[in-house]
Amino acid sequence: MLELKQISKDYQAGDAVVHALKNVSIRFRRHEFVAVLGPSGCGKTTLLNIIGGLDQYTSGDLIISGRSTRDFSARDWDTYRNHSIGFVFQSYNLIPHQTVLQNVELALMYIPSRHERRRRALALIDRVGMTPFRHHRGSKLSGGQKQRTVIARALAKDSPIILADEPTGNLDSESAKEVIALLKEVSADKLVIVVTHNFDQVADCATREIRVFDGQIERDERIRETTPV
Repeated sequence: MLELKQISKDYQAGDAVVHALKNVSIRFRRHEFVAVLGPSGCGKTTLLNIIGGLDQYTSGDLIISGRSTRDFSARDWDTYRNHSIGFVFQSYNLIPHQTVLQNVELALMYIPSRHERRRRALALIDRVGMTPFRHHRGSKLSGGQKQRTVIARALAKDSPIILADEPTGNLDSESAKEVIALLKEVSADKLVIVVTHNFDQVADCATREIRVFDGQIERDERIRETTPV
């Protein structure tokens, strides 16, 4: 469902050119829980941003469901991000003065019926175990509760791909374990790609391990078979 073919990404840093990614080729399929690892500055977040359409590659091709993105317009990229990608960030990006319910409902504004939006939002909140906190404001939640809300919001678009950049970076070990388990559950019918520094946190859930070093794929190993619903 997603393929990177000889993707390179260069940045201009003053007079120097930084080669963030170098001829990266990877194929992903639905139902995978992919852990992307590597030291700081190795290119793993750049890789995630290119997959998510947040950054543009310098050369190569990103192929989405068999379609090349080389000639994508800005509008095409907007459509891709809005309909195909759900983002889970370390910084949460919740609206602090709004409740859990309101934050999730915002991602469902494409649904005309207010009643249906509320029904869908409550179902998603229940799925991530946040029903008792649905009327709590974002600023009053713990780190783990915020990340669960972010996952519910990412699921609201019903996008086939979930991208998570260090989703447990600000969490204690127990909350991190719960969030990873939730992402594993989500991967039963989606492609989930998680960038992390700590493989131990995802070792029991990941179906595939990709290690990035110096802008290149150092290792790409299937750990276990996927378990699609």
